[in-house]
Amino acid sequence: MSKRIVILNGSPRMKGNTAGLVEAFKQGAEKAGHTVEVFNLQRMDIHPCLGCLGGGCDSQNPCVQKDDMVKIYPYYETADVLVLASPMYYWSITAQLKTVIDRLFAVTEKSPEYHTPMQHCVLLMAAEGDTPDNFEPVEHYYHALLRHLGWENLGEVYAGGVMQIGDITEHPSLEKAYSLGKNI
Repeated sequence: MSKRIVILNGSPRMKGNTAGLVEAFKQGAEKAGHTVEVFNLQRMDIHPCLGCLGGGCDSQNPCVQKDDMVKIYPYYETADVLVLASPMYYWSITAQLKTVIDRLFAVTEKSPEYHTPMQHCVLLMAAEGDTPDNFEPVEHYYHALLRHLGWENLGEVYAGGVMQIGDITEHPSLEKAYSLGKNI
C-alpha cells in the first residue's frame, strides 16, 4: 500500500552528506511506490515558536505566524511517515529542524486534548564522529520525542565519518537509507 512520506531535511548544505542520505531514502521509497515530499528547511523562511499557545485556531494554517510552515502543515497532517534528516550539530539536530519540530505543536493545538497526529517516523543523520557514543545524545532525544508523541520508530540511519561535502559517496549508510525507504 502506497504511503505518503514527508522528509524534513534540516541540513544547511543543499548538496551535503545529509542530502545524500535523503536522496537514497527517497529513491528507495519511490521505487516501492510511495509518494515522497522533501522540504529543504534551509531554503525556507521559518521562524522560531513564540510559545504563545495560540495555535490550532485556523485549520489551513494552525500557527499564528504566517511563514513557510504553511507549506509543511498540510503534508505533515496527512503523512503516513515523517522523516527527520539532519547533520549532527553539537551532538544534536540542527536549529533548522528543531525549529520546525517546535512549530508542529500548532497542529497538536488543533485538538482540545493536544492529540498529536499519529506518525511513523524515521531518523537520517550524518556526522563527523563515527563511534556509537557519538550518536548517543541524538538517539536519546529521538527516542524520547517518539515516546512522548506516541510515534512509532520505523528506523534510523547514522552515517558517521562524513564531514566534508561528498564524504558520503560510497558510504554504506547510503544502502541502508535506500533499503529503509524501499521497505517502509
